[in-house]
Amino acid sequence: MTDRTPSTLDTVLADLAGESLQVDQWVAGLPADGWATVTTPEGWTVAHQVAHLHWTDTASLAAVTDPDAFGRLMRSATEDPFGFIDAATDEVAMLPPEELLAAWREGRVDLDAALRSVPDGERIPWFGPPMSPASMATARIMETWAHGHDVAESLDLVVRPTARAKHVCHIGVRARGYAYLVRGEQDPGVDIRVELTGPDGDTWTWGPEDATERVTGSGWDFALLATRRRHLDDTDIRAEGEHAAHWLTIVQAFAGMPGADPVRLGER
Repeated sequence: MTDRTPSTLDTVLADLAGESLQVDQWVAGLPADGWATVTTPEGWTVAHQVAHLHWTDTASLAAVTDPDAFGRLMRSATEDPFGFIDAATDEVAMLPPEELLAAWREGRVDLDAALRSVPDGERIPWFGPPMSPASMATARIMETWAHGHDVAESLDLVVRPTARAKHVCHIGVRARGYAYLVRGEQDPGVDIRVELTGPDGDTWTWGPEDATERVTGSGWDFALLATRRRHLDDTDIRAEGEHAAHWLTIVQAFAGMPGADPVRLGER
């Protein structure tokens, strides 16, 4: 697919700030035992979720401002590619909640300033391909959105859908080739038209209009599907064509292994 969402860095950073602030508001008033609420089958707590967001912000900041520090992170990733992030998250999650929240807030401000300082046309090194500042900010929105959803669901909060989910959908569509790669599958090279409806009723589209295979439905549901927070059966996402149908079973907006398949809501 060749579509690119035309967003200025200012717009993307504003959406990142909005998404982060929403999660911040959910956790700011929690007592200590609230931070210990388990949010995932793997045992991550609310503290782990915030710690992971803070650690990734810190890693992003190092990629922009401190080549030596980012080089050390790259070496850690090489030495323990499947465990180094979890180990770092476990360590940061041990901070007292008020200290962790303050550190996350400060790190968000520092990352915003750093991304704005990157010269036009310069790309930022990362664990995968280098990224533009806007792409890095979009990736931070996706992670904040996904981990924020884990927090909200564990705390029984009702989340108001917003158009910020479009960033998540965009990465899910753009990462289609990666979804095949990480599962050892061959990309069939078939165009798929994606037409999603945003929370405000507008239409989000990717791919050629004349593609014979299509994916349609709620943009919010597609974001949940692409971050593997919902089983396909619990969304209103529909496919036309065998390749589109298969893609929906493996769609993934984040780097790394896909993990266990989401459990249907009625089976939790």
